[in-house]
Amino acid sequence: MRLPSVFVSLILSAGSLMAADRATAGDLEDRYEPLGKLLVRTFASAPFPHPARADGHKYHDQFFSAQEHYSDSSVALFVPKSFRPSDTIDFVLHFHGWNNNVAGTLEHYQLVEQFCASGKNAILIVPEGPRNAPDSFGGKLEDTNGFTRFMTEAAANLRASGLLARTNFEIGKLILSGHSGGYHVMAAILDHGGMSSYIKEVWLFDALYGGTENFVAWQKNSGGRMLDIYTDHGGTKDETEKLMASYKNSGAAYYAAEDSAATEESLRTNKLVFLHTDMVHDDVPAKRSTFAQFLKTSCLENK
Repeated sequence: MRLPSVFVSLILSAGSLMAADRATAGDLEDRYEPLGKLLVRTFASAPFPHPARADGHKYHDQFFSAQEHYSDSSVALFVPKSFRPSDTIDFVLHFHGWNNNVAGTLEHYQLVEQFCASGKNAILIVPEGPRNAPDSFGGKLEDTNGFTRFMTEAAANLRASGLLARTNFEIGKLILSGHSGGYHVMAAILDHGGMSSYIKEVWLFDALYGGTENFVAWQKNSGGRMLDIYTDHGGTKDETEKLMASYKNSGAAYYAAEDSAATEESLRTNKLVFLHTDMVHDDVPAKRSTFAQFLKTSCLENK
């Protein structure tokens, strides 16, 4: 599904994006040292490269080459300083939107800072999607069982990293989080990525553009928690309101409120949550620390 044209012109602040583009893996790892350890690794199972983008991608009249936009197989894994390893480890996976990259996403939306502020005992993973391109395709993570292969490789990297006091852990609870175009890969993972029984929550940050049937089916079958925060002009309002109407017509219970009025208790105890916000699209994950708020009210254990 093609996102509204508003996102073609959506640009992060020039200084932030340029700094993120210049950042090396070492720069990123050093940047978050006071908060924990950030690993940047290349994965064979990372979204890209992928055969579907081997010849690049054209959006409107602009061409995005495979070399520049679809060859980066970087994955960032953040382990908080006070992380407690146990026999199972929980993970939050965040998928960035259009015209972005791992470094820019971490910095611009303060994901590591919000992750630490939540006080949750889990590991954050941010894979590189289409790099600085207007594209929602999730590459190998949209392949059948691609998510299973990815998480298997993520666990292997952590076991080999030397960061954890114990390496004989199993994968525990998984949470999928996505902003904007990140919805597409999330919908594919829920439908045919494998590990559905591990996925306990799904968070959509102004991201419900399509794939709605996959989100609905996952929530119905798993009983997991789905949180959808949407704006007036980000292109997700109609789809979100259609989904709420369908739940209302079927008699399904859900919680709907303005994001500024939602209590932590309401977020924690409801499985279907729809939050309308007056924020603009790019502000949704970080301006009001919504990512941290979702974390605090999640099923994850505290440190």
